[in-house]
Amino acid sequence: MKRTAVLVSAAALATLGSTLGPAHAQPALAHDDAHVTAFSDQEQDAALKFWTTARLRAAEEVTPEPAQTRAGPIPSPTVDDGPALTVPPLPAPASTDVDAGRENQVSALASSPKPWRGGGLIHRTSGKVFFQNAAGATFSCSATVANSRNKSVVLTAAHCVVDPATGNGYRKWVFIPGYSHGERPFGTFTAKKLFHLKRYVTSNNGDNWDFAFASMRKHNGRTLADTVGAQGIRFNTPMARHVHSFGYGGTPAEGSGERLNHCQGREHADTTRPGSTMRGIDCVQTGGSSGGGFLAGFDSDKGSGYLVGDISVGNGVSEFHPRLGDAARTLYRKASRS
Repeated sequence: MKRTAVLVSAAALATLGSTLGPAHAQPALAHDDAHVTAFSDQEQDAALKFWTTARLRAAEEVTPEPAQTRAGPIPSPTVDDGPALTVPPLPAPASTDVDAGRENQVSALASSPKPWRGGGLIHRTSGKVFFQNAAGATFSCSATVANSRNKSVVLTAAHCVVDPATGNGYRKWVFIPGYSHGERPFGTFTAKKLFHLKRYVTSNNGDNWDFAFASMRKHNGRTLADTVGAQGIRFNTPMARHVHSFGYGGTPAEGSGERLNHCQGREHADTTRPGSTMRGIDCVQTGGSSGGGFLAGFDSDKGSGYLVGDISVGNGVSEFHPRLGDAARTLYRKASRS
């Protein structure tokens, strides 16, 4: 949680195109609320060289901030609603031996995270994010591949792409899908662009906007989703669903950030913080899980579902995710076209 310091079939492509709609029909963010951090090819090449195995292991897990700390009055929740949008999951390409030997075993409903042993699409499309701040310190978060028009988008937390205290974007930003105990089974993907809302940094209830998208460069000539598949994603959906969350928590009980963990439960509103529109479950993943996916409609046998948020903050009892409303939908569309 929060801070310190696949080749697509013609039918699937047609479904995705109709879901996203034509370019001229897209709504614009009010007052140009999207902030984009772009990286040149040279900067991406440098990021690839920078992230040695030793640096991956030395990166500090981003840890949760349990309560609102920004100064000033907390405004009433902003209305952020619009038509529902559902983008379907994208199956992984032809199976490799990466899945071999995995038990088809789903962690039980519990108040603490358990290792994910179910295999399936989620263990390929979940991964770890690594980045560097302006002072040169290195950190890690979690992220999930979201199906998109460019087949190159991941969902993570805004506090994993920008320092909310300064507004400075992070750099040397890479995503390793399927990360496990230092292994990179599908390679390392570098971010071309990072997308977050300016209001995440500037508003006093910024946690409501703690989501971000990254557009990733191809690896070995293939897009991210061509390589590992992608989860579906939904916007403007109702609450009170049964959801699953996945992340790389940093405590010894969670594998010290080296394995994918899982929680599940029925969503409830965040009533602990004034102005919050966040939703949560009674299970808490710790530092390093920030940005990991919350999924509804999750099929445990296939490991696939629909992203409805990302792990953001916790209060020691529950972990919460921001709602993916209209602002998130518009930001996602920007990322899917980059």
